[in-house]
Amino acid sequence: MKRCFRCLCEKPLDAFYKHRGMSDGRLNKCIECAKADVRKNRLEKLEYYRSYDRSRSSKPERVAARVAYSRTPEGRLAHARANERWQVANAIRRQASHMVNNAIRDGKLIPEPCFICGAKAHAHHPDYSRPLSVTWLCPTHHKAAHRIVAEHRYAAGEVETLYF
Repeated sequence: MKRCFRCLCEKPLDAFYKHRGMSDGRLNKCIECAKADVRKNRLEKLEYYRSYDRSRSSKPERVAARVAYSRTPEGRLAHARANERWQVANAIRRQASHMVNNAIRDGKLIPEPCFICGAKAHAHHPDYSRPLSVTWLCPTHHKAAHRIVAEHRYAAGEVETLYF
């Protein structure tokens, strides 16, 4: 048994991370307290860690590893499961997208250039309950529009994290 210096609880040795520098090979902070400290630190320095994560994920060896994994049977299954989860979680968005695609195919809706810059555009739904009421935005401005909405939802406390 060992006492955590953070929560002051007596816990078994396997509740502590191993560390070479300690006399018994264990840190004096339990795993739960160590994880809580890591989460707190990440939240306090969120922009720094997001920037680090973005730069790290674009390194050539990481990109190559993702491509290699996506070509394996396990990677294909993981992708299929993720698609299925997205479709269930975003049924209204998916339905609106299908309705726009069908309206374009049937000639009821005509694609226009980006509302902001004039480039080739995607249909953006400001309100998914009105699926054929769309704004035409290029990929860059479309992403920016969704980011603004996500930041407002985060600021309002509707979501716990921003996913970018």
